[in-house]
Amino acid sequence: MPPDITTSRGSCHCGAVQFRVELSDGLRSARRCNCSYCRMRGAVAVSAPLSGIVIEQGEDALTVYQFNTRTAKHFFCSRCGIYTFHQRRSDPSQYGVNVACLEGISPFDFAEVPVFDGVNHPADRAAGVNEPVGVLRYVRG
Repeated sequence: MPPDITTSRGSCHCGAVQFRVELSDGLRSARRCNCSYCRMRGAVAVSAPLSGIVIEQGEDALTVYQFNTRTAKHFFCSRCGIYTFHQRRSDPSQYGVNVACLEGISPFDFAEVPVFDGVNHPADRAAGVNEPVGVLRYVRG
């Protein structure tokens, strides 16, 4: 798994949604969040600028989910239900892209993934600092 990958192709599980992505900092930006939605979704996401995603097929199949402040926009395939990417609340100029949707990448390729505090979101705190509050580890058995 090359951490400095800059571009990739991605798709949902059924292939209805297909996209190209230009990553901001390769796979080095991999992270998880502990907010109520991300806890249940369980995805590892990497960063891309808003201009970094080009939908090649299936834009009509994408559905958006928003909650709480309705700042973040979570996109998923309306056919298979897979989360593909989201516009971040912590930085609305970025997308978080589901690594499991990227060709040749699995969330289990990452030995450690930093977990950021979405329960106590940086946008809700005076300092606005978004630092990891933990690490999720995957150890092969």
